[in-house]
Amino acid sequence: MSWPVIIRAAQLRDLPSLVAFNLALAWETEHKHLDPVTVTAGVEALLHDPQRGFYTLAEWQERVVGQVLVTFEWSDWRNGWFWWLQSVYVSPEFRGRGIFRALVHHLEERARQDRQVVGFRLYVERDNRTAQAVYQALGWQPTTYGVLEKCWKPV
Repeated sequence: MSWPVIIRAAQLRDLPSLVAFNLALAWETEHKHLDPVTVTAGVEALLHDPQRGFYTLAEWQERVVGQVLVTFEWSDWRNGWFWWLQSVYVSPEFRGRGIFRALVHHLEERARQDRQVVGFRLYVERDNRTAQAVYQALGWQPTTYGVLEKCWKPV
């Protein structure tokens, strides 16, 4: 792979790639088949409303090869924002080549320029040891918190 990989903000033209990655991510991590119509509507809604979050993409030779969705959580304890990294996905043939590292490095530089951002958070599947090792190699630490969910709109 020849570098550089371009890291950029997602645009509406990236909708098909984002939807495809999210469908693949759900299957790979949770063995869930998501409804493409619902996912398309959800991604498109976010792309039209930056208050919901933003996607950052890795592109190689005009092909989207990785994505990270950032959403926001206000911390009253820290008087600042946590950026939640979600929908993390790198195309299988590009894994292990530093794509995720490049995405995180870009996001961290951007976050550190905003004094209201106090840190990053993400969740990872309990059994996904590969992803956990990658995150820890980048300086992420496990927390004492678990994630609970109550959802009335099932997948």
